[in-house]
Amino acid sequence: MLGIAVLGCGAIGMQIIRALATGRVEGRVVCVHDLSEERARQAARLAGAEVAPGLEELLHCDAEVLVECASVSAARRVLLPALELGKQVVVLSTGALADPAILERVESFHGSRVHVPSGAVGALDALRAAREGELRRVVLKTTKPPRALEGSPYVVEKGIDLRGLKERSRIFAGSALEAISGFPANINVAVSVSLAGLGTRKTEVEIYADPAASRNIHEVHAEGDFGTFYFRTENLPSPENPRTSQLAVLSALALLRRLSSVLQLG
Repeated sequence: MLGIAVLGCGAIGMQIIRALATGRVEGRVVCVHDLSEERARQAARLAGAEVAPGLEELLHCDAEVLVECASVSAARRVLLPALELGKQVVVLSTGALADPAILERVESFHGSRVHVPSGAVGALDALRAAREGELRRVVLKTTKPPRALEGSPYVVEKGIDLRGLKERSRIFAGSALEAISGFPANINVAVSVSLAGLGTRKTEVEIYADPAASRNIHEVHAEGDFGTFYFRTENLPSPENPRTSQLAVLSALALLRRLSSVLQLG
Protein backbone atom coordinates (compact mmCIF):
# COMPACT_ATOMS: atom_id res chain seq x y z
CA MET A 1 0.00 0.00 0.00
CA LEU A 2 1.38 3.38 -1.04
CA GLY A 3 2.43 5.74 1.73
CA ILE A 4 1.12 9.22 0.99
CA ALA A 5 2.05 12.65 2.34
CA VAL A 6 -0.49 15.44 1.88
CA LEU A 7 0.44 19.10 1.62
CA GLY A 8 -2.62 21.25 2.22
CA CYS A 9 -5.58 20.29 4.42
CA GLY A 10 -8.17 22.64 2.99
CA ALA A 11 -11.29 21.71 1.04
CA ILE A 12 -9.50 19.54 -1.54
CA GLY A 13 -6.94 18.06 0.83
CA MET A 14 -9.56 16.97 3.34
CA GLN A 15 -11.65 15.22 0.69
CA ILE A 16 -8.56 13.33 -0.46
CA ILE A 17 -7.56 12.44 3.10
CA ARG A 18 -11.10 11.31 3.90
CA ALA A 19 -11.19 9.04 0.83
CA LEU A 20 -7.88 7.45 1.81
CA ALA A 21 -8.79 7.13 5.48
CA THR A 22 -12.09 5.38 4.74
CA GLY A 23 -10.57 3.00 2.19
CA ARG A 24 -12.50 4.46 -0.75
CA VAL A 25 -9.13 4.89 -2.45
CA GLU A 26 -6.22 2.59 -1.63
CA GLY A 27 -3.33 4.28 0.16
CA ARG A 28 -2.07 5.14 3.63
CA VAL A 29 -1.72 8.75 4.75
CA VAL A 30 1.64 8.95 6.50
CA CYS A 31 1.86 12.64 7.30
CA VAL A 32 0.16 15.94 6.60
CA HIS A 33 1.11 19.59 6.64
CA ASP A 34 -0.91 22.80 6.51
CA LEU A 35 -0.26 26.42 7.41
CA SER A 36 -3.12 26.04 9.88
CA GLU A 37 -1.95 23.76 12.68
CA GLU A 38 -5.53 23.10 13.71
CA ARG A 39 -6.51 21.90 10.22
CA ALA A 40 -3.41 19.72 10.10
CA ARG A 41 -4.25 18.17 13.48
CA GLN A 42 -7.83 17.47 12.41
CA ALA A 43 -6.60 15.80 9.20
CA ALA A 44 -4.01 13.77 11.09
CA ARG A 45 -6.59 12.51 13.59
CA LEU A 46 -8.91 11.49 10.78
CA ALA A 47 -6.21 9.55 8.92
CA GLY A 48 -4.18 8.28 11.86
CA ALA A 49 -1.22 10.17 10.46
CA GLU A 50 1.53 12.40 11.79
CA VAL A 51 1.63 16.19 11.54
CA ALA A 52 4.72 17.49 9.80
CA PRO A 53 5.59 20.84 11.43
CA GLY A 54 7.29 22.11 8.28
CA LEU A 55 7.90 21.34 4.62
CA GLU A 56 11.28 19.78 5.36
CA GLU A 57 9.72 17.25 7.70
CA LEU A 58 6.95 16.55 5.20
CA LEU A 59 9.45 15.92 2.41
CA HIS A 60 11.48 13.49 4.53
CA CYS A 61 8.60 11.49 5.98
CA ASP A 62 8.22 7.84 5.05
CA ALA A 63 5.94 8.31 2.03
CA GLU A 64 6.43 7.30 -1.57
CA VAL A 65 3.95 9.85 -2.92
CA LEU A 66 3.56 13.54 -2.09
CA VAL A 67 0.14 15.01 -2.91
CA GLU A 68 0.22 18.81 -3.22
CA CYS A 69 -3.13 20.56 -2.89
CA ALA A 70 -2.11 23.81 -1.24
CA SER A 71 -1.09 26.60 -3.64
CA VAL A 72 1.13 27.43 -6.59
CA SER A 73 3.78 28.88 -4.30
CA ALA A 74 3.77 25.75 -2.11
CA ALA A 75 4.04 23.52 -5.18
CA ARG A 76 7.06 25.48 -6.36
CA ARG A 77 8.76 24.98 -3.00
CA VAL A 78 8.31 21.21 -2.76
CA LEU A 79 8.25 19.92 -6.32
CA LEU A 80 11.95 19.71 -7.13
CA PRO A 81 13.11 18.69 -3.61
CA ALA A 82 10.56 15.85 -3.61
CA LEU A 83 11.81 14.61 -6.96
CA GLU A 84 15.40 14.79 -5.72
CA LEU A 85 14.36 12.50 -2.85
CA GLY A 86 12.96 9.99 -5.34
CA LYS A 87 9.30 10.60 -4.52
CA GLN A 88 6.37 10.65 -6.89
CA VAL A 89 4.48 13.94 -6.79
CA VAL A 90 0.81 14.61 -7.54
CA VAL A 91 0.45 18.32 -8.34
CA LEU A 92 -2.96 19.96 -8.19
CA SER A 93 -1.61 23.53 -8.31
CA THR A 94 -0.40 23.05 -11.86
CA GLY A 95 0.36 26.75 -12.19
CA ALA A 96 3.76 25.88 -10.75
CA LEU A 97 4.54 24.07 -14.01
CA ALA A 98 3.87 27.23 -16.03
CA ASP A 99 7.38 28.35 -15.09
CA PRO A 100 9.58 27.13 -18.01
CA ALA A 101 12.62 26.79 -15.72
CA ILE A 102 10.76 24.54 -13.27
CA LEU A 103 9.23 22.48 -16.08
CA GLU A 104 12.65 21.97 -17.67
CA ARG A 105 14.10 20.77 -14.36
CA VAL A 106 11.14 18.44 -13.80
CA GLU A 107 11.56 16.88 -17.23
CA SER A 108 15.25 16.25 -16.53
CA PHE A 109 14.53 13.80 -13.70
CA HIS A 110 14.64 10.07 -14.29
CA GLY A 111 13.06 7.51 -11.99
CA SER A 112 10.71 9.99 -10.29
CA ARG A 113 7.39 11.09 -11.70
CA VAL A 114 5.13 14.13 -11.55
CA HIS A 115 1.44 13.32 -11.97
CA VAL A 116 -1.01 16.03 -13.06
CA PRO A 117 -4.71 15.19 -12.58
CA SER A 118 -7.05 16.13 -15.41
CA GLY A 119 -8.70 18.54 -13.00
CA ALA A 120 -11.96 20.22 -13.96
CA VAL A 121 -11.56 19.61 -17.69
CA GLY A 122 -11.58 16.57 -19.94
CA ALA A 123 -9.98 16.01 -23.35
CA LEU A 124 -6.38 15.84 -22.10
CA ASP A 125 -5.91 12.34 -23.53
CA ALA A 126 -7.24 13.54 -26.90
CA LEU A 127 -4.88 16.53 -26.83
CA ARG A 128 -1.90 14.31 -26.06
CA ALA A 129 -2.80 12.09 -28.99
CA ALA A 130 -3.36 15.05 -31.33
CA ARG A 131 0.07 16.45 -30.41
CA GLU A 132 1.69 13.36 -31.94
CA GLY A 133 0.61 14.81 -35.30
CA GLU A 134 0.25 18.51 -36.10
CA LEU A 135 -1.80 20.28 -33.46
CA ARG A 136 -2.40 23.79 -34.78
CA ARG A 137 -4.69 25.55 -32.32
CA VAL A 138 -6.06 25.05 -28.81
CA VAL A 139 -8.54 27.45 -27.19
CA LEU A 140 -9.81 27.15 -23.62
CA LYS A 141 -12.91 29.17 -22.70
CA THR A 142 -13.77 29.25 -19.01
CA THR A 143 -16.97 30.67 -17.55
CA LYS A 144 -17.45 31.11 -13.80
CA PRO A 145 -19.79 32.95 -11.43
CA PRO A 146 -18.34 36.36 -10.55
CA ARG A 147 -17.83 35.41 -6.88
CA ALA A 148 -15.41 32.67 -7.94
CA LEU A 149 -13.18 35.25 -9.66
CA GLU A 150 -13.22 37.94 -6.97
CA GLY A 151 -9.83 38.93 -5.61
CA SER A 152 -7.87 37.56 -8.56
CA PRO A 153 -4.76 39.68 -9.27
CA TYR A 154 -5.92 40.49 -12.81
CA VAL A 155 -9.38 41.58 -11.62
CA VAL A 156 -7.87 43.77 -8.89
CA GLU A 157 -5.24 45.27 -11.20
CA LYS A 158 -7.76 46.14 -13.92
CA GLY A 159 -10.38 47.37 -11.45
CA ILE A 160 -13.06 45.08 -12.89
CA ASP A 161 -16.42 45.46 -11.12
CA LEU A 162 -17.60 41.85 -11.06
CA ARG A 163 -20.57 42.58 -8.82
CA GLY A 164 -21.88 45.11 -11.31
CA LEU A 165 -22.09 42.65 -14.20
CA LYS A 166 -25.58 42.05 -15.60
CA GLU A 167 -24.71 39.47 -18.26
CA ARG A 168 -21.98 37.03 -19.30
CA SER A 169 -18.90 39.13 -20.01
CA ARG A 170 -15.41 38.29 -21.22
CA ILE A 171 -12.96 39.71 -18.69
CA PHE A 172 -9.73 38.19 -20.03
CA ALA A 173 -8.22 37.01 -23.31
CA GLY A 174 -4.60 35.97 -23.66
CA SER A 175 -2.19 33.08 -23.36
CA ALA A 176 -2.36 30.38 -20.72
CA LEU A 177 0.85 31.79 -19.26
CA GLU A 178 -0.82 35.18 -18.79
CA ALA A 179 -3.98 33.56 -17.44
CA ILE A 180 -2.24 31.63 -14.68
CA SER A 181 -0.43 34.78 -13.63
CA GLY A 182 -3.63 36.81 -13.44
CA PHE A 183 -5.86 34.08 -12.00
CA PRO A 184 -3.57 31.76 -9.97
CA ALA A 185 -6.38 30.32 -7.84
CA ASN A 186 -8.88 29.84 -10.65
CA ILE A 187 -7.30 28.67 -13.86
CA ASN A 188 -4.88 25.84 -13.11
CA VAL A 189 -6.87 24.00 -15.78
CA ALA A 190 -5.23 26.25 -18.39
CA VAL A 191 -1.82 24.86 -17.51
CA SER A 192 -3.09 21.28 -17.62
CA VAL A 193 -4.51 21.88 -21.11
CA SER A 194 -1.25 23.54 -22.14
CA LEU A 195 0.90 20.67 -20.90
CA ALA A 196 -1.21 18.21 -22.89
CA GLY A 197 -1.18 20.36 -26.01
CA LEU A 198 0.66 23.41 -27.34
CA GLY A 199 2.30 24.80 -24.21
CA THR A 200 1.47 27.85 -22.12
CA ARG A 201 2.56 30.46 -24.68
CA LYS A 202 0.54 29.10 -27.61
CA THR A 203 -2.60 27.95 -25.79
CA GLU A 204 -5.30 30.63 -26.01
CA VAL A 205 -7.48 31.34 -22.97
CA GLU A 206 -10.65 33.35 -22.58
CA ILE A 207 -12.26 33.88 -19.17
CA TYR A 208 -15.88 34.90 -18.74
CA ALA A 209 -17.81 36.01 -15.66
CA ASP A 210 -21.51 35.20 -15.77
CA PRO A 211 -23.85 36.32 -12.95
CA ALA A 212 -26.39 33.72 -14.11
CA ALA A 213 -23.91 30.84 -13.97
CA SER A 214 -24.33 28.23 -11.26
CA ARG A 215 -21.54 26.01 -12.60
CA ASN A 216 -17.94 26.37 -13.69
CA ILE A 217 -17.87 25.77 -17.45
CA HIS A 218 -14.76 24.81 -19.43
CA GLU A 219 -14.78 24.52 -23.22
CA VAL A 220 -11.78 23.16 -25.11
CA HIS A 221 -11.53 23.68 -28.88
CA ALA A 222 -8.71 22.01 -30.80
CA GLU A 223 -7.70 21.92 -34.46
CA GLY A 224 -5.03 19.85 -36.18
CA ASP A 225 -4.35 17.31 -38.87
CA PHE A 226 -6.51 14.85 -36.89
CA GLY A 227 -9.54 17.09 -37.52
CA THR A 228 -11.25 19.15 -34.82
CA PHE A 229 -12.87 18.52 -31.47
CA TYR A 230 -14.90 20.46 -28.97
CA PHE A 231 -15.18 19.35 -25.36
CA ARG A 232 -17.39 21.05 -22.75
CA THR A 233 -17.71 20.37 -19.05
CA GLU A 234 -20.23 22.03 -16.73
CA ASN A 235 -18.85 21.52 -13.25
CA LEU A 236 -20.56 22.05 -9.97
CA PRO A 237 -18.29 23.97 -7.59
CA SER A 238 -16.92 22.13 -4.59
CA PRO A 239 -19.41 22.59 -1.75
CA GLU A 240 -16.48 23.54 0.47
CA ASN A 241 -14.72 25.94 -1.91
CA PRO A 242 -16.57 27.79 -4.73
CA ARG A 243 -13.25 28.53 -6.47
CA THR A 244 -12.72 24.82 -7.14
CA SER A 245 -14.76 22.47 -9.30
CA GLN A 246 -15.77 19.23 -7.61
CA LEU A 247 -14.52 17.34 -10.67
CA ALA A 248 -11.00 18.57 -9.87
CA VAL A 249 -11.16 16.76 -6.53
CA LEU A 250 -12.56 13.62 -8.12
CA SER A 251 -9.83 13.64 -10.79
CA ALA A 252 -7.18 13.65 -8.05
CA LEU A 253 -8.84 10.65 -6.40
CA ALA A 254 -9.01 8.85 -9.76
CA LEU A 255 -5.29 9.50 -10.29
CA LEU A 256 -4.41 8.11 -6.86
CA ARG A 257 -6.53 5.06 -7.59
CA ARG A 258 -4.68 4.62 -10.90
CA LEU A 259 -1.28 4.68 -9.17
CA SER A 260 -2.21 1.43 -7.44
CA SER A 261 -3.94 -0.14 -10.43
CA VAL A 262 -2.51 -2.70 -12.83
CA LEU A 263 -4.83 -1.62 -15.67
CA GLN A 264 -3.96 1.80 -17.12
CA LEU A 265 -6.36 3.52 -19.53
CA GLY A 266 -5.55 6.45 -21.83
